[in-house]
Amino acid sequence: MTSHTLAVAIVSSFSILASGAVSAAPEQATRTVERGKYLVQVSGCNDCHTPGYMQMEGNIPESAWLTGSPVGFQGPWGTTYPVNLRRYMEDKSEAQWIAKARQPTRPPMPWFNLRQMSDKDLTAIYRYVRALGPAGEPAPAAVAPGQLVNTPYVEFVPKNLPPIKQASH
Repeated sequence: MTSHTLAVAIVSSFSILASGAVSAAPEQATRTVERGKYLVQVSGCNDCHTPGYMQMEGNIPESAWLTGSPVGFQGPWGTTYPVNLRRYMEDKSEAQWIAKARQPTRPPMPWFNLRQMSDKDLTAIYRYVRALGPAGEPAPAAVAPGQLVNTPYVEFVPKNLPPIKQASH
């Protein structure tokens, strides 16, 4: 093989590899978004962040998912509302989302479950929500304990609960 033929073969090989890598990138991005959708579904995100999702047994069009809810959750912490994740993530980077997802939030959001997720899973959720695009209005702001709210709410008031025992390690 001449040096010219060898050079052409090497350049051709790199071109083929490069084109394969480029075509694999959209496929990987699609898999990441699909993984995000799966995680949103099995983690119960829609249960609170999609109006009517539980009442309709999940039969809500995907176009309405994760738009927040005007139905609050009221307890000793005050009244909180499920945020419109599509608007919330609109101006956040992946790194900002991952950092925020691991920080404590107000009840009844199970932030500790997000804290346990891998960066890869949190990124998949982020990319799925971003792929849905912005929709809906922001949820109402949280209300301090004892303050009157004019929205529907679910009351979380424990009664006659025995003390919680901490597990020993």
